[in-house]
Amino acid sequence: MKQWLQRFMIASVAVLTLGAITPSHEIWLNFQDKDEPNETDSTTRDTHYSIDLGDTPTDQLTESAYPSLSEEDLLLGTARSLSYEKFGERIGPVIQNEFDTEIFPRIEAVIQTSLHNASERRLAITEQPSGDYAEKIFHVYDKTAEQDVIRFHVRTEKRPIDGYFYNFHYHTAEDGFTAHHTLGDIYWSKNTPPKWLS
Repeated sequence: MKQWLQRFMIASVAVLTLGAITPSHEIWLNFQDKDEPNETDSTTRDTHYSIDLGDTPTDQLTESAYPSLSEEDLLLGTARSLSYEKFGERIGPVIQNEFDTEIFPRIEAVIQTSLHNASERRLAITEQPSGDYAEKIFHVYDKTAEQDVIRFHVRTEKRPIDGYFYNFHYHTAEDGFTAHHTLGDIYWSKNTPPKWLS
């Protein structure tokens, strides 16, 4: 009975202090019987660990074993993951095949062209796509100037007889982000599509 009462007290103190005093706290060592083995005593036994290190390491990581990714590969990988983050779990599986075969190769070409044309710039991609019904997928920007270079967007269009389409396009800094450069369209259905990031 005493052990049951002790455990109940430990649990209620842990709950009342919102976890500040946990069941493994030092305060509970004073309440233990002298006969009971102490948890801390069991860990301080003669346990000896040793690691032998040779003079020459045999498992060195080499650059050839783990090649570093180029700036282009990093940008394209981030672009793909942000695109699927924008689509969410409801839109992504439906348009994935068409996006991978039709739209993303065009996005890759635009990013590669901007990388080759802007060799003196350090380009990066924005972190968060916009949700709801906003257009932004991601923006490619110059790190040093902190200005957008290309803005990739997708717009939901309702065409009167056909239904809903996703219009993928981009804007460039060269024309002040006014002109739409179309990448392609993907048909959704006649039903209203879900919001982005859902």
